[in-house]
Amino acid sequence: MHPRIEEVVARIARRSACGRRAYLDLIEASRLRGTTRSHLSCGNLAHGFAASGTHDKNAIKAGIAPNIGIVTAFNDMLSAHQPFETYPSQVKAFARAMGATAQVAGGVPAMCDGVTQGRIGMELSLFSRDVIAQSTAIALCHDMFDVALCLGVCDKIVPGLLIGALAFGHLPVVFVPAGPMPSGLSNKAKAEVRERYAAGNATREELLETEAASYHSPGTCTFYGTANSNQILLEAMGLQLPGASFVNPGTPLRDALTRAATERALAITALGDDYRPIGQLIDERAIVNAIVALLATGGSTNHTIHFVAVARAAGLRVTWEDFDALADVVPLLARIYPNGDADVNHFQAAGGTAFLFRELLDAGLMCDLATVDAGGMRAYTREPRLVDGKLAQTDAVAESLDAAVARPASNPFEATGGLRLVRGTLGSALAKVSAVKPQHRKVDAPAVVVDDPAELRVRHKAGTLPRDFIAVVRHQGPKANGMPELHSLMPLLGMLQNQGRAVALVTDGRLSGASGKVPSAIHMTPEAAVGGPIARVRDGDRIILDCELGTLDVRVADAEWNARIPATNSAPAGQDLGRTLFAFSRANVGPADEGALSISCGPLFDASAGNEHGGSTETEYDVGTLDAYAPFEAKDA
Repeated sequence: MHPRIEEVVARIARRSACGRRAYLDLIEASRLRGTTRSHLSCGNLAHGFAASGTHDKNAIKAGIAPNIGIVTAFNDMLSAHQPFETYPSQVKAFARAMGATAQVAGGVPAMCDGVTQGRIGMELSLFSRDVIAQSTAIALCHDMFDVALCLGVCDKIVPGLLIGALAFGHLPVVFVPAGPMPSGLSNKAKAEVRERYAAGNATREELLETEAASYHSPGTCTFYGTANSNQILLEAMGLQLPGASFVNPGTPLRDALTRAATERALAITALGDDYRPIGQLIDERAIVNAIVALLATGGSTNHTIHFVAVARAAGLRVTWEDFDALADVVPLLARIYPNGDADVNHFQAAGGTAFLFRELLDAGLMCDLATVDAGGMRAYTREPRLVDGKLAQTDAVAESLDAAVARPASNPFEATGGLRLVRGTLGSALAKVSAVKPQHRKVDAPAVVVDDPAELRVRHKAGTLPRDFIAVVRHQGPKANGMPELHSLMPLLGMLQNQGRAVALVTDGRLSGASGKVPSAIHMTPEAAVGGPIARVRDGDRIILDCELGTLDVRVADAEWNARIPATNSAPAGQDLGRTLFAFSRANVGPADEGALSISCGPLFDASAGNEHGGSTETEYDVGTLDAYAPFEAKDA
């Protein structure tokens, strides 16, 4: 194991000792207390199987065979989730053939960030993760299930399902993907038309035809954004079957993998002899594996928020410093759009996750650990195939089949990972450097400050933007408006960069996992809405952003800077469109570097009792308090 990996794993374990022990105690208490159907009253149980067919009803009554709880994120507007429409009936049939049963435990919402980009609905996106976590908990709270199958792919859905499932850490959980749509118009060609449209050189009709040729069928969008990052991270933690991520929908192999996921779920319940509850599988090593996989592939920056929250749900304390420490030693092994020209189907053809994980494991950069597969992480160095109609596993390719897409650890695209922690005058932020060409990674330019992203486009049309500038888009943090993604700014900024202008973005908001070539310091913490230093920036201030050094500084005299009053949000209030329902979430959400949680998540315990006496005293987590997790953390020396 690489010394830095060992160091970060040990640091997280040491920092999280109290909370992790308390979380595992809760899992064991839940198991011993009994949360299976045998403990339900006759009336409870009869309600639970009333709508089942005779075969399933008798099996559930007997309480001998496992009953799978399906938590589904199906809707047919979201292309990545449309294939899930038929999964419940398939899983039920597979389970029945194996002498077990399955029921749809519940559904969770699944919004599409691609539809809401630049729209008011985007202000609900991040909070939907927490709603999904709560919805998952509601689905699993009936004590009817021995194991759960989670059907989810996209941005907030997988982290929400994970957080919710970890609240039932005594249950085994297997994630089942739907796979990417086949390749359509290339992502690079699509981006070029977007930039021409932003410059007024393409019509709306041309743009729509381009978008429709790229997003054209059921399945996940093929660029390497948050949805496809989710899939690689689930495999890296061992919660999805090996090689299941990037098999296209509607294929025999896809159906065989769904059957295999059902079979494996039935094999790992407490009713058998291979019990694998999710709360034990997801430990500090699994979280580090996920972060390493994210860095090695240049994955979505959204996971610097989501996986801090996921870790907390498992009683673990992960920080942005952990991401940064790992980024120093994890090489970039994949070039998938926006980090390159290939899409995820090309990545899969070049060697896919099996090749990636073998390289990382052999280099000592990933931990071998228990997974939902009996073979541990080494099983994930093999890829699924159909042989005579039956599912089989074959070893990963010995060498990448396309060195422009996937490379070995001995010959990486870059020596360090795709993300960088950026610090300076304004606080802390994250920069995705893997998609930014080296010559664009440092920008020294005056600030153009806006509170409304649309104002930047207004200034461009009016011709009032300076040639070189750093766009400071503030009041976009969790408390301000739910931390929307600002991907809609990328065509404009990308077009200006193509003109030879030095441009960059600094914001307390988020960017889509698909955002790429423009240097951006995002998730700025503390945010403007709580008086963070970003609210002191004014038009014309000189800003220096260096993504490689990890520095972000505003060159203003100390006396003037300290005398400035943080600016309030000058943007006009948006239409309601559901925003009022999330006012409580905005008021109580925590900062981005603590997972931007608007719900209670994971145990919080008295550190002194836990550390000195080996016990734990449960306390309530007040998400509205910025130092709410201070008792949780035994600080590093």
